[in-house]
Amino acid sequence: MPLVIETREASPIGPEELVDLLESGHFDPDDEASIASFAPALRRLARNRTFLGDLVVDELKQRCAGQVERNHYSAQVILLHTSPRRFGIRANLWPAAGDSVVADSGREAFFYGMPHDHNFSFLTVGYLGPGYWSDYYEYDYERTVGFTGEKVELKFVERSRLSEGKVMLYRRFRDIHSQMPPDSLSVSLNIVAISPRNDLHDQYSFDLNRGEVSGIINQSSLANLMALARRFGGGNGRDLVDECAVRHPSERIRFAAVGAQASEAGDVDERIEHYRRAAAAGGYAGAMALRQAERLAGARRWMAGPPDALEAAGK
Repeated sequence: MPLVIETREASPIGPEELVDLLESGHFDPDDEASIASFAPALRRLARNRTFLGDLVVDELKQRCAGQVERNHYSAQVILLHTSPRRFGIRANLWPAAGDSVVADSGREAFFYGMPHDHNFSFLTVGYLGPGYWSDYYEYDYERTVGFTGEKVELKFVERSRLSEGKVMLYRRFRDIHSQMPPDSLSVSLNIVAISPRNDLHDQYSFDLNRGEVSGIINQSSLANLMALARRFGGGNGRDLVDECAVRHPSERIRFAAVGAQASEAGDVDERIEHYRRAAAAGGYAGAMALRQAERLAGARRWMAGPPDALEAAGK
């Protein structure tokens, strides 16, 4: 489960001071020890009991212009600061199950009852209210391919909540939690590690009852662009897709490139053979290529159709 980090009491600070500490302290988004070392600083921000209310009032006075311009999260998040490719600071709102916003927007809008991991690490602290509840699990990311329906060994750790002043480090590629609403409206503060690696690894949702990966949360428009580049990008587009199919650091993008190549196959047998060759690469791209080859092989007879059915269709 996420690491609980004990901190000593210290004087409150504001968001600007926290940013200064992160910048001068050489925050490393790829180093868990570096991230954890800023737990006392985040706790000091949480001891400032007025900054968030002041920020909300200021935003309302200007019709939330600052949040509209900079905040690309959902309405659940108040963005405090972002430092590209290094860190972000945010406040998250957690309504109770009986609050009208949950009834109007649904529990899924707040990730309640949606078990998931993270492809980034982050520090969090309970700021206001009793805190959301979570069932915590751990799993082995390196042994997980990542396709929907894949069986995964999920180790249950405990159920607990993010109470006021409690600081935790959520570790990317390891910690899974299934969040439940707090007993009353709560707020948490986060320092989110922003690394180029975040874009190259997937974040998963899980089916706890079946012990399976149920989907990929972080979507990538780049995967959809592979087919367009292959079909309409000319020679440069074809070369780019061929390169991505072999060397792109994201396995999901590699598989998308393999699919773009397969779409130009002359018939279903050529397409199956293409996927089978790609399966030799292993990993997510290889596993998905093998699954696609098996699906096409299973559907070959249906796609061809029996002779009498084809003749009937032609009449």
